[in-house]
Amino acid sequence: MNVRNCRKCGKLFNHIAGMPICPACKEKLEQTFQEVKKYVRENRTADIREVAEACNVEPGQIQQWIREDRLEFTEDSPVKLPCENCGTMIRSGKYCEKCKKDMANNLSSVMEKPKRTIEEPKKPQSPGNRMRFLDR
Repeated sequence: MNVRNCRKCGKLFNHIAGMPICPACKEKLEQTFQEVKKYVRENRTADIREVAEACNVEPGQIQQWIREDRLEFTEDSPVKLPCENCGTMIRSGKYCEKCKKDMANNLSSVMEKPKRTIEEPKKPQSPGNRMRFLDR
């Protein structure tokens, strides 16, 4: 059993996986996410600061949801984050499409492809190479 204190409220809970927050705080966070998502849909030109103030959420939490691909803003929105690799401004996730493509290509080139083994034909043994017994 992995018992931890919740980062938000401090209560003890059985931590299984994910963020170390209790189920009650996870539920509150999910409700807050749904509010933010609704606000973003209704106010497409709002920036992170406006969304954070309107929904009473930390701007860092909104950025985390954007990085996790849970929240995405429209093309005309001022909200953009830099790609963690090249710095290009993106609407959602950690990497831009070009960097994702490059990483996928690099990964596939690094992975070793199975090599076909070619069996060499067996040479017929000549009678001179056999083991011989003298007493028989």
